[in-house]
Amino acid sequence: MDEHPVDAQAFLNDIEGHLLLASVRDESHAAARRFTTPLDWLTDGQRAEVERRFEAEYLALARVSWEHTAERGRELRAEYEAAYQRLRERTLAVCLLGLALFAAVGVVLLPLL
Repeated sequence: MDEHPVDAQAFLNDIEGHLLLASVRDESHAAARRFTTPLDWLTDGQRAEVERRFEAEYLALARVSWEHTAERGRELRAEYEAAYQRLRERTLAVCLLGLALFAAVGVVLLPLL
């Protein structure tokens, strides 16, 4: 048994990736079949070649789409993290200002009591 710790999230991500890829391969094969079905004038060899090229193009387009989606996700994450950081800074500033005002009021009113 391997003594290295298993990162469960990475393992699940790998499984999800393999399942997604298998699904897209099935979709590409089905789409290639639908594309070549009306082309009854193709020989079996030609049909197989057209289907192979169609599937390859389909998979390439899916990969590009996934890469764009992942990049956009990274951009959105960076934007939200920056907005969250600004919100935390503003909240801290408001809290410190409130404490300072409370302390100032206390200093002014304490001698009057």
